[in-house]
Amino acid sequence: MAGLGIWMVVGLVSVAGIETPEYEVVSSHAGYEIREYKPYIAAEVTMEGNFRGAMNGGFRTLADYIFGNNAKAGAGDTTDSEPIAMTAPVIEREAPSENIAMTAPVTEQQTKSGARVVSFIMPSEYTMETIPKPNNPDVTLVEMPAQRFAAHRFSGRVPLKKADAKKQFLLDALTRDGVATEGAPMLAQYNPPWTPPFMRRTEVLVLLKDDVSAE
Repeated sequence: MAGLGIWMVVGLVSVAGIETPEYEVVSSHAGYEIREYKPYIAAEVTMEGNFRGAMNGGFRTLADYIFGNNAKAGAGDTTDSEPIAMTAPVIEREAPSENIAMTAPVTEQQTKSGARVVSFIMPSEYTMETIPKPNNPDVTLVEMPAQRFAAHRFSGRVPLKKADAKKQFLLDALTRDGVATEGAPMLAQYNPPWTPPFMRRTEVLVLLKDDVSAE
């Protein structure tokens, strides 16, 4: 029991004070809630490979950026860098398939089928003008507008099979209620891997079309 207690304390301390995206719960429904998110900046990288490999590789690449592999805003030609505070969650979504023509925004970037986009949400103190710029060209900064999402929250470990099942659960619930969605669902993980599974906060989110009612 003492070991379990220490494990739980470590799980709580590891996320204490970590910033998460601001949102307002618009309405609650069976199996999900609708949220209005404020604008934010995300750092993104597209990774090839299986689910776990893409998540781990994407995390390492983005962690390298926030821990100092960057150029401080306004530093000019100097090598000044700036560490960026860790936030939560880490977000994963399937990258678009390769049949996209012409140049497009990063969220529609041409990639091979099966690739995944891994994202860190940046601290709210930054703007696109003040945030440190990545030295790694694979890392891209994206300014996201205020958007409305449906979210389903759960706990436990998240292997690929469970992640896919939870994404489908949310889509089925929205279809049941006649709620129109846009794009593929995303997986958002809020806790480090050493957190006890029953204490982990994980969500699947999907963007809703602009005409979705708040009721």
